[in-house]
Amino acid sequence: MKKCRVLSKECKDLSYESNFMRLHSQRTSTMVGYLVQSSRLFGQLTSDLVSGLDPKPTQDFLNFLPQPAWIVATVNGGLVLCTPGKRRDDPFYICKPTTQQWEVVPSPNPRFWTAKISMLLLGSNPLWFKIVRLSDSRDDTIDLELDLDSEYSNEEDNFNVFSNEKSWHCEIFESKSWEWRQSDDLKLTHNDYFECNQDVSVCGALHWLVFNDKQDKYTKYTMLSFDGDKEEWAMTSLPDSLRGNDHCDQIAPVSCEGKLGLIHLRQETKMLDVWILNYEKIWIKKHTINLKSLHEKVPLPRSRIHSFYGVDTLFMVDVGSVSFYNFRTRKLNRIRVGGWIKSAYFIQTDSEPVKLKPE
Repeated sequence: MKKCRVLSKECKDLSYESNFMRLHSQRTSTMVGYLVQSSRLFGQLTSDLVSGLDPKPTQDFLNFLPQPAWIVATVNGGLVLCTPGKRRDDPFYICKPTTQQWEVVPSPNPRFWTAKISMLLLGSNPLWFKIVRLSDSRDDTIDLELDLDSEYSNEEDNFNVFSNEKSWHCEIFESKSWEWRQSDDLKLTHNDYFECNQDVSVCGALHWLVFNDKQDKYTKYTMLSFDGDKEEWAMTSLPDSLRGNDHCDQIAPVSCEGKLGLIHLRQETKMLDVWILNYEKIWIKKHTINLKSLHEKVPLPRSRIHSFYGVDTLFMVDVGSVSFYNFRTRKLNRIRVGGWIKSAYFIQTDSEPVKLKPE
């Protein structure tokens, strides 16, 4: 598919069609779908694989790991980052489910509480990836209060109630060295919050949607990005027509045609605007999709639009099911998943073994 996309614009556009992806997956060992994680009776954690090809999910897709684990990130190439718990000293697993390979990633700094963690792939031959972990510096004061005699008790408090600035500790795990290192803190204001949407890993960078509750409705949303190669942070404003959206509308970052995109679902009209950020850092409206016919089949916003499966199909998450909706053919494929869905992550992989950990 990568070779096809550099032939011409027509071939590139064709490769993102869901029918092309389906045909490509059938003819090769490539697997495209979503890892859906849900909690069942008595808190049992399951990870099922769903795709637009099979009406039934592949259950317990991560059962080869030594213990049940929460998925926290996935990247192209089929790598999955997960952790058995949510304590500060819990380790991480990096694995490739199709080959059932896995390695233990060392635990990051146990002083910090994980607020956001994600992963990005920077190279495939040899394998090169980074894990980025953000921790709110305000949580540092909890440890200081619990242990006043600790070696950190004389440090200057990172949280100043008279300052409008808030620091986020940034740690980076480098696959080449197989160790964590401390990077410069991310500086935001006290009024900046991460939206509940998942981050998007595209074009060698990670992207989060940030909300500021003190700004007016035209400037309250911005896009926070982390460049994986330069390890630099940047903020990007949203399109003018999108920044003043109603609080009931859904807005989320997505990956679209290999670029950073945004979806804006206008609840009142049931219209979905799709934006793409081009290489000149300008937002271009790709198209507007009429979802009124979908709303008759699946009530919105009960089913949350998660991402694009190709350029013509929406992937949506409900309480106990997921759906693939092709808005060109208006065909809906709903797949039941047992339990309460906690998260869903896109995965595209093959069955070739990889070298996860360097010698």
